[in-house]
Amino acid sequence: MNDIKVIVFDCDGVMFDTVDANRAYYDQILAHFGKPAMTPEQFAYAHMHTVNESIAKLFGDEAAIEAAHAYRQQANYEAFIPYMKIEPYLKPLLEKLRAAGYHTAIATNRTDSMAWVLTEFDLGDYFDLVLTALDVEHPKPSPDQLLRILERFEVSPGQVLYVGDSLVDSLAAKAAGIPMAAYGDPDLAGDFHISSLKEIESILTDI
Repeated sequence: MNDIKVIVFDCDGVMFDTVDANRAYYDQILAHFGKPAMTPEQFAYAHMHTVNESIAKLFGDEAAIEAAHAYRQQANYEAFIPYMKIEPYLKPLLEKLRAAGYHTAIATNRTDSMAWVLTEFDLGDYFDLVLTALDVEHPKPSPDQLLRILERFEVSPGQVLYVGDSLVDSLAAKAAGIPMAAYGDPDLAGDFHISSLKEIESILTDI
């Protein structure tokens, strides 16, 4: 795909294995209010959606949701960043992309934790644009973030490759008309399927 100009990454499940971090984060909030740890179904939801959507799903009624958010502001996500495992080939790939003249961006349903993640792993200089759920009216599966990326770089959908790992990523890419590399899930709808970020090199062919 030699017409690609922008590579866009989801965060959780693509740039990082965040299973342990997200599980520990939400389970701590639940435990504070005397609730049991997340079920597999609850975790699958929380792993894809925004923190606001996840808290609403886990706590249900308005008063409990408000209390959970108040606690969350004290026990922020920063303490859980050490649980995150960076994708082994992320930095080498980003360095090659930047050297080859590609633009790089992030489109994630994370909110205020994204800045901490970029700082902790020294990734801030590797991206031209970072969009979280706080930067758009509608988070994924809405295409809002990806449409913003098209506008920012003045490119067509076919000039962007989105690397995602979840249904919300696939739906957002489809709605934006952007080809997607589905990471780690051969059953997820995507134009390409990869199990390592190194495989992006074979898709682009010129790095």
